[in-house]
Amino acid sequence: MAALIEAIDVKRKMFFEFENAPYHALDVEISRPTARGGQTLVRLRMRNLLTRAVFDKTFKAGDKFAEPDLESISATFLYADGDGYHFMDQASYETLTLNNEMVGEDRGLLADNVLVQVQKYNGNPIGLQFPAHVELTVTSTEIGVRGDTASGSVTKPATLETGLEIRVPLFIKEGEKVKVHTETREFAGRA
Repeated sequence: MAALIEAIDVKRKMFFEFENAPYHALDVEISRPTARGGQTLVRLRMRNLLTRAVFDKTFKAGDKFAEPDLESISATFLYADGDGYHFMDQASYETLTLNNEMVGEDRGLLADNVLVQVQKYNGNPIGLQFPAHVELTVTSTEIGVRGDTASGSVTKPATLETGLEIRVPLFIKEGEKVKVHTETREFAGRA
């Protein structure tokens, strides 16, 4: 039997199981009572890893959660087709397939051979975890014109190889590789 986690011990970015589904804690807020006899409450902003739904829920400090049967596997992105997104397990060289709902908006970060962590729940792939940054090539952007900074606009729009659109500094040109922050989808530097 897996160890139980008390609600008061849940930390940000932790995984736990609630109502027979795996969850990811996005934010944790603990409110301690000021009056005697009050209960300590834990408010969790959590994401259901199966449905991708995000919601807030308040628990008593003593409520217990099971540890989910989650495993993360290093995999590289191979290709996408009508069946979904295909990844190769780095250890067993087995192909893992995730459907469009599992990948969601993260498809804009998937370029050939990007190394990700595929999360498996009870042996089935359910989602992706990206590294802090991914390197993508700029496929189209306007030419930065000297004097554009006078208007306060020191960035310009750029379209990347995956179709993702971000704002980049004026000196970035087409064909350059840039780092993109995976959580914020913002420019993080040249690659």
